Amino acid sequence: MSDSNHMIFIVDDDQDIRTSLTRALTQRGFEVEAFASGREFLAAYDGEQAACLVLDHGMPGMSGLELQALLNGQGSPLAVVFITGHGGVPESVQAMKAGAVDFLEKPFRQSVLIERIETALEIAGAKRDALETRRALQARFNRLTAREEEIVKRMLANPAEVSSKEIANSLGISPRTVDHHRARILEKLEIRSLVELVDLVSKLRGESPASL
Repeated sequence: MSDSNHMIFIVDDDQDIRTSLTRALTQRGFEVEAFASGREFLAAYDGEQAACLVLDHGMPGMSGLELQALLNGQGSPLAVVFITGHGGVPESVQAMKAGAVDFLEKPFRQSVLIERIETALEIAGAKRDALETRRALQARFNRLTAREEEIVKRMLANPAEVSSKEIANSLGISPRTVDHHRARILEKLEIRSLVELVDLVSKLRGESPASL
């Protein structure tokens, strides 16, 4: 699959829709790959590429909403534009709450779809950047030993009691040992202070609440 910032995936069980959209979008300079089902798309998608997913709501087998939920659960950097011939208000509300850019009813104006696609590509790019940032931050924390991670958690849990002596008393080790660990923590996390540590963890947790 291409790494282009103009990549569009189409998932629709209607061959005519896939053909017409692929032709129209390709003529406008987008790279397009089309799939007849959610399963077919998942078999080809690597889970990493940022792109716009033009997704039919009412497909047999895996529905568009089910595919959207699965991709969201995987943290996919895709932005979804739904197209549908028979979706109702509940379905559109569900799709939008789950982060869809729009829920367009067929037939729709091509200019409207293009506008939504361009918005989706911007959102997908931001998702990709956030994912890369989170991974880079997590990589720093992965350098920590179990003891260093324990000290970090102690510092974050009790920011008013972060002297080496206080941490040493709580962990049953010497203050000099804590000093050594703190120096290594700052070095591995590429920071210089507790304030920067708090900021680093806040950024990480903002992307992945389960981290650290």
